[in-house]
Amino acid sequence: MNASHTAGLPPEAADRPARLTVGVVGAGRVGPALAASLKLAGHRPVAASGVSDTSRRRAAALLPGVALVEPAEVLARAELVLLTVPDDALPGLVEGLAATGAVRPGQLLVHTSGRYGTDVLDPGLRAGALPLALHPVMTFTGTSVDVQRLAGCSFGVTAPEPLRMAAEALVVEMGGEPEWIEESARPLYHAGLAIGANHLVTLVAQAMELLRAAGVAEPGRMLGPLLGAALDNALRSGDSALTGPVARGDAGTVAAHLEELRKYSPQAVASYLAMARATADRALASGMLKPEFAEALLGVLAEGGTR
Repeated sequence: MNASHTAGLPPEAADRPARLTVGVVGAGRVGPALAASLKLAGHRPVAASGVSDTSRRRAAALLPGVALVEPAEVLARAELVLLTVPDDALPGLVEGLAATGAVRPGQLLVHTSGRYGTDVLDPGLRAGALPLALHPVMTFTGTSVDVQRLAGCSFGVTAPEPLRMAAEALVVEMGGEPEWIEESARPLYHAGLAIGANHLVTLVAQAMELLRAAGVAEPGRMLGPLLGAALDNALRSGDSALTGPVARGDAGTVAAHLEELRKYSPQAVASYLAMARATADRALASGMLKPEFAEALLGVLAEGGTR
């Protein structure tokens, strides 16, 4: 942990009041849902800021009666401030709030970025704030259903050691499960989540497009049981759950796939090849793909995008 994160913390840092006033800076999909869940735990949302009309409507729906004000005013009113802005905007926001004197000593500054730990909150720390990084491992819709989905949701938690118990307690109050992530591991942690969730959406969308082109009326209904079983097997068994022509080394089938993709969906060829090569590597390493079948398969993959 960065030594600066332990310097200057007040002795009462880990002994916060049981109930806090809560503010949200950045009323996107995440902030209002977290504030609403904190309200259910007895905390009191008092202010939120949002730029777009959509964010303001979202805040009004999830946090009825809560004042919509400028970011500096959110900090003036709240003891716990949720900074729920895009990753790239977070450093500048923290620097700006600290430079203008909006940050108060003893104030809890909580960001929800997966990429960053608490180093990004150093300007606030120097102003006396208490920095926490609480990243909910969930996709958000911006509706009340998100509050329900927080039950059992993992949170990637990074905080100065004196604040670790307070950070984990806030997660538990929101219905989540705290998972400690070291500051230096945050980018790797976030990359793992992006591969698992963000890329999954792209793959599923591509699969649905291909099935629709093949005449399947409801590709979602067809894929649901298959993908659900594949996900469950993968979470339980890792590489042992690999199935399909690549894992078996069926070079002819893979070649046929590529031929069809080049005709009907050329934009899907690159992703098919990338995932097939990665699958082949893992199947080889686990012993599932036999070397005698691998050579022909890898040859098809090597020339797959060049025909």
